[in-house]
Amino acid sequence: MKKENCPYCNYGEPLAKFGYLAFETETSEVIVFKDQTHPGRMIVAYKKDHVAEIQDLDEKERNAFMKDVADVAKAIQKAYHPDRINYGAYGDTLGHLHFHLCPKYEGQAEWGGTFIMNTGNLVDEKACQEVAKKIIENYEA
Repeated sequence: MKKENCPYCNYGEPLAKFGYLAFETETSEVIVFKDQTHPGRMIVAYKKDHVAEIQDLDEKERNAFMKDVADVAKAIQKAYHPDRINYGAYGDTLGHLHFHLCPKYEGQAEWGGTFIMNTGNLVDEKACQEVAKKIIENYEA
């Protein structure tokens, strides 16, 4: 079941505040996170229902979702060549299953520490489209 006030359940303005929908898989929404302090940062959100916890998915859906996370991580690696990719699955306030995939670059922002969720470094739609294009070009399901 979808949740009325959830930006991942309802596209449009709520999602557009922080993200740009790049593409969808059968299981997930792949979103450019508009805070591109870490170039190539993406979100992979579960799309079929408003699910809060990964353990709430059955084995088949969990495997499909985690495959999407891994496939997007591979695309980030190919497109942006980060030294590491950090993964964040926070849901204290929103409560919708999603992962932030945050490329980290040695000697750059927050290397060696936890990435900040929102630095205020938001890019415009054109920049989001460019990030989406790079990820799509390097995505292999």
